[in-house]
Amino acid sequence: MARTWAVVLGVVAASALLPAAPAAAHNSLTGSDPRDGARLAAAPERIELRFLATPKEATTEVTVTGPDNVAATGGTPTFAGKRVTVPFRPGAAGLYIVTYRLASDDGHPVKGEIRFTLTTGTPAEPSSASTPPTSAAPTAAPTSAVPNAAPTSAAPSAASPTPAAAGADDDGDTGWLWAAGAVVVLAALGGGLLLRRRATRR
Repeated sequence: MARTWAVVLGVVAASALLPAAPAAAHNSLTGSDPRDGARLAAAPERIELRFLATPKEATTEVTVTGPDNVAATGGTPTFAGKRVTVPFRPGAAGLYIVTYRLASDDGHPVKGEIRFTLTTGTPAEPSSASTPPTSAAPTAAPTSAVPNAAPTSAAPSAASPTPAAAGADDDGDTGWLWAAGAVVVLAALGGGLLLRRRATRR
């Protein structure tokens, strides 16, 4: 009887331990911060995932996306035992999805996600296109054109050869006329005197 009970107990113990070995080799998520389904008014600085077994850095991927599928991962994940921490870069208010993928010791891939909601978002940084254009500095008023000075008549050049020659010609012609008139007058007077003398002699 004692041997029979020993065999029975051994079979029960073996059957209880056999499923436990594969389960221990299969990794899974045990918790997170923030927790799945949380609603947060203040954004966390980082997101932490906790696993049943220690995840391997080479085969573990964690991504965070926000509203409109905008990436919200602020850096590379850090590993500390069974915990994986990812820096968080918050954006607009809305739903954020943390997706993880890793390989278990038995080679079986493990993947899943947690979701949380930010009720208040971070205002978007102003872009250069949205900034109002600065008013241009007022340009200087155009100066009124200086009225053209009235054209001054050019003073006749005293050294101009043409006017001088013309003046000389005019003076010469006038002199010849006066000389001819004087000769005519003198001739008439002389003729008259000569005729009077002849008359008196007769």
